Amino acid sequence: MKNGSIFRGAATALITPLDKNGINYEQFGKVIDWQIEKGIDALVICGTTGEGSTLSDEEHRAALAFAAKRTAGRVPLIAGTGSNDTAYAIELTKFACEVGYDGMLLVTPYYNKATQKGLIASFTAIADESTKPCILYNVPSRTGVNIEPATYAALADHPMISAIKEANGNISKIAETAALVGDKLDIYSGNDDQIVPILSLGGAGVISVLSNVFPTETSLLCKKFFAGDLAGARKMQLDFLPLINALFCEVNPIPVKAAMAAMGFCENYLRLPLTTMEETNRARLIAAMNGMGLNVK
Repeated sequence: MKNGSIFRGAATALITPLDKNGINYEQFGKVIDWQIEKGIDALVICGTTGEGSTLSDEEHRAALAFAAKRTAGRVPLIAGTGSNDTAYAIELTKFACEVGYDGMLLVTPYYNKATQKGLIASFTAIADESTKPCILYNVPSRTGVNIEPATYAALADHPMISAIKEANGNISKIAETAALVGDKLDIYSGNDDQIVPILSLGGAGVISVLSNVFPTETSLLCKKFFAGDLAGARKMQLDFLPLINALFCEVNPIPVKAAMAAMGFCENYLRLPLTTMEETNRARLIAAMNGMGLNVK
């Protein structure tokens, strides 16, 4: 792990409990406490799974401040502060640094996208203003732009860029990145079905949707790998595959919101353009959850 690493193991890309009145802070606090009690290694607030893109600026800042106060240093805390507007990302990053976050999660610019030159300039501009380490988040299926291995290499020496959340799905490209950046950047899996493959390339863990539902087990999968129990880690990866696939059978966070609602943690409420899960898909999700030992309806 790189000097300045934020965490090792599993970080939950946490849902934001919402209802028609806005953020439900009572539910939000309970989810944070439960995750920590269940042994999660870190938490990501207001990322993709936390519906950060449909929170108002006021809500985004309030959610970040609330989570920092509630967590109270019990686990490392990472703020989703990326944007397709670099200036706005800088302002959110400064705010998250001030309220006590341990790291920033910076998604690639979406819709307006960027060239590789633009990505380097944008990430550098944000990291220059951050007092905490930054994780670059590559998810081209959502943003329409991919961070190339050479671009990671160009950014790897920035003192405030410490890690990658890689969700491009291309193991060959991730291996190329790992070869280029060496121990300069931690690499986290951004896909729950690729935790073990990315750990095998020297990855430091996962930023996970699955761990909303199974925090203990997702962390344990990583611990098994790090302890040399490769067969145990591989078995967990494969055993969870039906649930992982169900959690992504509709666009995230639609399924995980349905899952957490079934477990009693929140309402099954999403903001447009997201809508609640199709009933046939929800039945598949519930069956997969129960197949892993839960008892939900």
